[in-house]
Amino acid sequence: MFRRLKNCHNVEDLRLLAKQRLPGPIFDYIDGAADDEVSYRRNTSAFEDCDLVPNVLAGVETIDMSVTVMGQKLDMPIFCSPTALQRLFHHDGERAVARAAEKFGTMFGVSALGTVTLAEIGEMIATPKLFQFYFHKDRGLNDAMVERAQAAGFDALALTVDTITGGNRERDLYSGFTSPPRLTLKSLLSFATHPGWALNYFLRESFELSELKDHVQQGSNVAVSIGDYFSSMLDQSMNWSDAEALRVKWGGPFCLKGIMSVADAQKAVDIGADAIMVSNHGGRQLDGSRSPFDQIAEISDAVGDKIDVILDGGIRRGTHVLKAIAAGAKACSGGRMYLYALAAAGQPGVERALRNLKIEIERDMKLLGVTRISQLNREMLRYR
Repeated sequence: MFRRLKNCHNVEDLRLLAKQRLPGPIFDYIDGAADDEVSYRRNTSAFEDCDLVPNVLAGVETIDMSVTVMGQKLDMPIFCSPTALQRLFHHDGERAVARAAEKFGTMFGVSALGTVTLAEIGEMIATPKLFQFYFHKDRGLNDAMVERAQAAGFDALALTVDTITGGNRERDLYSGFTSPPRLTLKSLLSFATHPGWALNYFLRESFELSELKDHVQQGSNVAVSIGDYFSSMLDQSMNWSDAEALRVKWGGPFCLKGIMSVADAQKAVDIGADAIMVSNHGGRQLDGSRSPFDQIAEISDAVGDKIDVILDGGIRRGTHVLKAIAAGAKACSGGRMYLYALAAAGQPGVERALRNLKIEIERDMKLLGVTRISQLNREMLRYR
């Protein structure tokens, strides 16, 4: 079935359009996860174990879905989580996502494994920007990334803490996916059957990891899997003292991305973090780990009055956002929900994804009987 953007009414529609337009190895990199992909599936299915209890006659003509996270006001309670390699999925990459996020007044997270410079993104949009930091063995590279994010006017920094080694992403092993894509007979056949993608990739600006290319060849000029990159380039000795030192060096709103336990959430408070993203990296690291929604209530109960708790991962519907916030999250973020859209149609695709979610959140707030995000609470939830 040939799909068009105008007929994409939800994340799954955008996923299928992305699958139609991308070579198999590229699509599977977005779509895949670790081992048996149990945690990946659970990230979304966890929401099905929780029901909403609506109230009526609440006077819901006017809805305010804005939230404030890490000191940044967002017009909607979900933002674009940082994701790597975006110009592999569409030639505009981070530029498309940045402009779409600005149009909807929400935050855009840019990965250290991004394919457009922080400086360009900083000049491009005025809405909130989050830089996602990977702690490399090369301390000079670490310092340079912090300084470039500061110079580009990024509003917050998130240290990813759950990639101390690469997850076992078996789809990538089967497909031979690397960054940049390695040219083999199998991959060339896949590229040839997706000529639109291939022409854009090979004839436009050269692919690169913009913030890393001057320090490391892997990922830009030397093909490497993401799992191997994490295992070989990131500093496996990273600890809480390193995280605290990074917070001090950054000097602004600071977040830890990849917190899943109450104990670690409390340590994040202890080192002075402003926020945590409760995340299992989209199920791409430790398979069999809990979903963020499974953990959000107990983490919020423990530290929600001291730190912004963000649910990251598994969001496919507006009701998922509302359930997460009712359970204790301050806001939500997601990656695949907009990456499929980026691959499907570039900036118009990402706008479509954000518009779909915004419309769903507004409708669902009215049906739930609330006019402001702050009115969501546990009384509106029942767990099966």
